[in-house]
Amino acid sequence: MLITQLKSKETIEALAQGKTVIINCHGCKEVYFAEHEADELQKDLSGVTQIITTDYICNPDNLKLQLQKHTDVINAADTILVFSCGVGVQTVAAQFESKKVYSCCDTYPLPGFQGVTPLNVDCGQCGECYLNGTGGICPITACSKSLLNGQCGGAKEGMCEVDKEMECGWERIYRKLEKLNKLDNMKYEAPKVRNYHNPNAEEPTI
Repeated sequence: MLITQLKSKETIEALAQGKTVIINCHGCKEVYFAEHEADELQKDLSGVTQIITTDYICNPDNLKLQLQKHTDVINAADTILVFSCGVGVQTVAAQFESKKVYSCCDTYPLPGFQGVTPLNVDCGQCGECYLNGTGGICPITACSKSLLNGQCGGAKEGMCEVDKEMECGWERIYRKLEKLNKLDNMKYEAPKVRNYHNPNAEEPTI
């Protein structure tokens, strides 16, 4: 199981750039999702042209089927905001390569089963999420070494030195940011300490 916690209202407002489509995932009950809080926050966002609420967006085939009737409004959008766990965000980003896709939630772990995704992508459930700076590709799970500051020296011809069958995660990130004209994202400062705290976990007793 896992918990998704909304990012701050200020952060989400800053992500809503131009014509914005929102995708909510309410399908997986193994995931705690703050549905009421998300609904209230979305009412105040500017530039929103469509709010789509569906299920199991972690499954690429299901996602494509569910969004077929919204094709025109999604194609006209500048930005897609995704309210789901990290797997759903990555699945949406993979289906809409030319769109800016942003995560509006952080994902924290709980013991148990993680949804019905076929696991083409994975979420480390590591708290404060990196996806908004890396084009919707997770550097924790897409890189065998979980590097946060770019490619290692071992990758060859776009493939990982640890797993020869795996594309280098940071080359994937670079290509995605180049397509979005967001290569300046690669110039960010060294990663700071993130917030890993699960707000719903029990505090340890002394």
